[in-house]
Amino acid sequence: KLMQIVQHDVKRLDRLINDISDASRLDAELTRASMEEFDLGLMLTGLVDAYVSTAKPETATIEFKAPQTGEFLIVGIERRVEQVLRNIMDNALSFCPKSGKVCLSIERIRDAVEIRIDDEGPGLPSGAAEKIFDRFYSERPDTEAFGTHSGLGLSISKQIIEAHGGTLLAMNRTDSIKGNDKILGARLVLRFTS
Repeated sequence: KLMQIVQHDVKRLDRLINDISDASRLDAELTRASMEEFDLGLMLTGLVDAYVSTAKPETATIEFKAPQTGEFLIVGIERRVEQVLRNIMDNALSFCPKSGKVCLSIERIRDAVEIRIDDEGPGLPSGAAEKIFDRFYSERPDTEAFGTHSGLGLSISKQIIEAHGGTLLAMNRTDSIKGNDKILGARLVLRFTS
């Protein structure tokens, strides 16, 4: 039993060291890497297809209407933007109940491309809309084992999006129509100027 605990802690520390190393290399990479035009809508479609085709029965469903090819072109580092989307999708699915769904949308709003990722989880704790982007902040579902996440994913994601001249915001979705402001889940919004 002691060996299992030690192995678990070693894996947790290894994951933490890798995440810290990735975060420290990121600044240098983002300033040196050349940005190229790519189709954000096509990337998102491929990512959703990968999630749907590998989903386990106990995973929430994903709703997404694939856009036309070439409709959402942006300039950036494609693999880093994909890293952000994977991280946000993983988070949304981990907080969403089995019977719930994660809804993605992409649209052009004036000179920007906006992606919204909505889940049907418990939403963000009070006052956490900005804190969730702090390094090492981690608010995980009770069902997850301690140490599974380093608390760096959203911090790195925000860093990547801001290096692309974009913004990453988090908020709760509420049922304010009925006047009770019941939380319906979380929403993360990625906005890229194009």
